[in-house]
Amino acid sequence: MKRYLSVIFFFITYCTTAQEFKIVDGKDRSPISFATISFGDGLGTFADEEGSFTFSSKKYPDIDTLFISGLGYKEKALLIPLEDNPTATIVKLDPEVSQLGEVIVSAPKEGKFKFRKQKAQTHNDIFACWLPTVESEIAVLFTRYENKASQISKLYLPVNAESEYKFKGKGKFATIFRAQFYENNKGTPGSAIPYESVIFAMDEKADKVFELDLLSKSIFIPESGIFISIQVLGYAGLDGKLIETKKYREIKTSRGIQKISTSFRPLLPFIKGEANQRTFVRRIFFNDKKWQVFDQNYNPNSKLLQTGHRNYGMGAEFKVFESN
Repeated sequence: MKRYLSVIFFFITYCTTAQEFKIVDGKDRSPISFATISFGDGLGTFADEEGSFTFSSKKYPDIDTLFISGLGYKEKALLIPLEDNPTATIVKLDPEVSQLGEVIVSAPKEGKFKFRKQKAQTHNDIFACWLPTVESEIAVLFTRYENKASQISKLYLPVNAESEYKFKGKGKFATIFRAQFYENNKGTPGSAIPYESVIFAMDEKADKVFELDLLSKSIFIPESGIFISIQVLGYAGLDGKLIETKKYREIKTSRGIQKISTSFRPLLPFIKGEANQRTFVRRIFFNDKKWQVFDQNYNPNSKLLQTGHRNYGMGAEFKVFESN
């Protein structure tokens, strides 16, 4: 009986401290899938496919404002708690007006073409891998193949699912990722290119190199090049949809309890020895989302950088046309 009372008490407490949100387009009220919710202190989370998420003031008692954004929408600040409706609310985001210029080639090209590959570079050293967290995004620069009109038909994503360590308790998993696209702004990721969202999942079977088919997305590389990023959203449930999982763990330190980002599988192998620096990273809930080249200036204490592993060896298949 005591156990049941404890469960009931927890449920009542959670319901009185949790708020449900639904993020929708301000014009047509359609849900904004996987919108970004920043807590304003370097932490954050994502809405699910239906634009829904739950915020618990019990888990984050020091948060009084949420910053909600989505690709192609203006960011909105939301005060917490909501006095007029403490349990549920609809959040409307206004679309941003942007000029796409020459960045997107929407009409399919015709004529002769060949498929060409840029191989992914990988390894199986788990100690030379990036640990994916919900706060980090990794972008890699791609240029046109031999300076000809090039469409990205596939991405080759190096992964390490730690299959060799299953005997240590590493079991099944399914992690949802998002691929995004950015202009090349003088060698740095610039404005986001609003292609259709590319959401995909990887599980423990996706070891070494994961192939992501993008042929139907009609993603063409501009003359200046394109940055392609991947970002972890969280674990998937049995139905394949994003579930609310613990994205931060609490660690006791001399400065008090600190929330540390939880890492997700699979790991992302970084390589060394490449002459050109193609990899940029950013913390999307921190430092105004600024991109930084992954070198010693990013974090001199990084074990990856100390051992020379500076690049994520993402590869691609190109559909290359003979004429521009």
